[in-house]
Amino acid sequence: MTTPVPAVTELPGKPRRPRRSATLVTGSVLTGLVALLALISAVWLPYDPEDTSGGRLAPPGDGHLLGTDKLGRDLFTQVMNGSRIAWEAGLGAVAIAAVLGITLGVLAAYAEGWLDDTLSALLDILIAFPTLLLAMLIVAARDATLGSAVLAIGLAQSAVVARLTRILVKRVLAEDYITAARTSGTSRPRIVAAHVLPNIWPTLVVNLALQFGLAVLAEAGLSYLGLGAPPPNASWGGMLQQAQATFTTAPAGAIAPGVLLVVLVVGVNLIADGLRDTLDPARRRSA
Repeated sequence: MTTPVPAVTELPGKPRRPRRSATLVTGSVLTGLVALLALISAVWLPYDPEDTSGGRLAPPGDGHLLGTDKLGRDLFTQVMNGSRIAWEAGLGAVAIAAVLGITLGVLAAYAEGWLDDTLSALLDILIAFPTLLLAMLIVAARDATLGSAVLAIGLAQSAVVARLTRILVKRVLAEDYITAARTSGTSRPRIVAAHVLPNIWPTLVVNLALQFGLAVLAEAGLSYLGLGAPPPNASWGGMLQQAQATFTTAPAGAIAPGVLLVVLVVGVNLIADGLRDTLDPARRRSA
């Protein structure tokens, strides 16, 4: 007669750790590499960004890791500068979109009647315009600078964040515990801070991560059209525009910024997917 093997139970006081998402780890590694390049560029660069002593369209080597552009500037220096600009654009635009979008979304969720219908229609109209097109209109009314591009992208993305916030807040406000809080006399700001925001932040974090990738692409698009960071700032989009005429003779000028742009955007999207798996309780249980 065999002795039954007792079931293995978890030790008390040691809760089970959530499993790490491979998607989140992969995205963090890809994004971290570009972030490291941006941090290094803030304190050290191989050459001065305006140094044109490297020779026109020099091949990789001879002190220039990626060669030089048509003006004789070091391409690796420009790529490092471009990584910093990409992060500044992404973080700046997401910060503007988060502050404006969440604030407008919460206010719209509390609105009723004609005001609710008006705000909803206004958000739908703003979302109907592509982010890049709306950003182009805003930048065209101002000087073509990195700050103008960040402001334009952030304003364009705030409508998307506001609409999502409105939907999420309305869903939370319909819960019974919110009704109980209102009945007990809890103020609206207290309800928002203690009950609403803690319940919607996981979805908002995932959406803001996606908006970061879109902001980086939008800034690159604006710079490609000459509406982004002006010279000598080397945006990846500007580098792609300048390198398209010399791609056959100096392909590194287009390949390097293009690859890093893809790596950063893909990495951020993987982080968003990983955060969705990690922060969603239903996904954690099914994993």
